[in-house]
Amino acid sequence: MSERKDFFRFVVPSILAFALSGVYTIVDGFFIGRSLGDVGLAAIVLGYPIAAAIQAIGTGIGLSGAIRYTITQAKESEEQRSCFGGTTLLMLVISGLITFLLLVFFHPLLRLLGAEGEILQLTAEYIQVIAIGTVFQLLATGFVPFIRNMGGSTFAMTAMIAGFLTNVFLDAVFVPKRGMAGAAWATVTGQAVTMLAAVGFFIKKKAAFSLPPLSDIPQFFGSVGKVAVAPFGLTISPTITIILMNRFLLLYGNEQDVAAYSCISYVVCIAYLLLQGVGDGSQPLISKHYGEGDMTATKGVRSLAYETAFAITVICMAALFLARNSVGLLFGASLDASQEVAHYLPLFLAAMLFVSYVRVTTSYFYATEKTGLSYALVFAEPGFQLVLFLLLPLGLDLLGVWLAVPLAQVLAWAAALCAKALNSP
Repeated sequence: MSERKDFFRFVVPSILAFALSGVYTIVDGFFIGRSLGDVGLAAIVLGYPIAAAIQAIGTGIGLSGAIRYTITQAKESEEQRSCFGGTTLLMLVISGLITFLLLVFFHPLLRLLGAEGEILQLTAEYIQVIAIGTVFQLLATGFVPFIRNMGGSTFAMTAMIAGFLTNVFLDAVFVPKRGMAGAAWATVTGQAVTMLAAVGFFIKKKAAFSLPPLSDIPQFFGSVGKVAVAPFGLTISPTITIILMNRFLLLYGNEQDVAAYSCISYVVCIAYLLLQGVGDGSQPLISKHYGEGDMTATKGVRSLAYETAFAITVICMAALFLARNSVGLLFGASLDASQEVAHYLPLFLAAMLFVSYVRVTTSYFYATEKTGLSYALVFAEPGFQLVLFLLLPLGLDLLGVWLAVPLAQVLAWAAALCAKALNSP
């Protein structure tokens, strides 16, 4: 009973925190859709992958550092003292690099993502502001795993709520006056609020902050980066899906199809983030038991994660199916786009149980430093998607594009079953 209580003490705040991180973009889409219509929705969904990639990088680096922090704590290693400071330094270096690259290359990058004409102009307004605020976004998402692993799961959730409420308020104020740029400023400011709350937590906690010796920094960055690839990939995989869907929907359909998919991606990605909240919320306990060498307790936490993810998935599937006719209208999509949302959303819901299994299994692998298996699962789904995007539309045209994602998720589930079997003693 105590183990179950500890599990939910970590997981519930994590689920809520991840849900809020997804709602950030939904709120932007809600205000933009109502102000600019289908063209605004298409623009923000084309720009979203860049903002999501920044947050995924922060999550990956922060979670990797936090995993190492927890495992070395269990082993009572001196390495823990420099883990937090070294990870923070890495996030600062990466954020500076991202800001520079985005400000210099954002136009070619947006064209690569499929933005042209008016959509390109609108998306550029959004991304320029996102680039300026990279450091706040990356540190906000990167600090949350450390807060959680330092015993502050509830505070991590509170910090996310504060940022979210700031974002909602500023969206309502900025978007009607400044459009896409206003939505971006609201997002950046909300993330800054979360980051400042995290800094306050660390100061109050008197968290040890020291850097590794200068000669050890490259090795430390490499070791953190090695594990970070998996949680980064898990967080970014829905974004890769969005990029591929946008490109192939524009190739075989039109802007209305992109607008319809933007509405679907908003609500489905929330469900995916809830599932990641289960996986990452269970990570501190999994890493702790793994560091102690207690594999029975480690797998017990994993079983609880599977059960929780299954329950959440069933609830999300039922709720979204019942609301399928209202999703597009909620975001201000046109009537035709809204009907398209209602028609295709059930395809994505049908594969959601498979996604829940893959997400928890992947989180378990990187929480126990099984980097090879976690890599395989993280990038299996995008790999399957690319193949199916190239093949299915040849015979099914636009329907093949819509079918590619759910079928790839079923194939990724099969890969997860094989990976778990390989890892069983």
